[in-house]
Amino acid sequence: MITSIVLIKTSVDRVPEVAERIASLEGVSEVYSVTGPHDLIAMVRVRSHEELAEVIPGRISKIPGVVATETHIAFRTYSQHDLEAAFAIGLDA
Repeated sequence: MITSIVLIKTSVDRVPEVAERIASLEGVSEVYSVTGPHDLIAMVRVRSHEELAEVIPGRISKIPGVVATETHIAFRTYSQHDLEAAFAIGLDA
């Protein structure tokens, strides 16, 4: 599984509509409305780099109101949820 963090700049008056359209795309797991230089952050999880090309420049960038995107591909994922699950293996409740 390939995870990408996509930083998105939008037209200021279209943030909610753009976020909803992005969130409805296959491969997009979450969309966050954020402060700072970007308006939205989308988490994209797909099986191949080819699918990244379909989702990010092929779909996200073509949504009306998307001004620019910046994509970061994760090398490895660390999360509290994953750590808790790993330590719970073999333990009875």
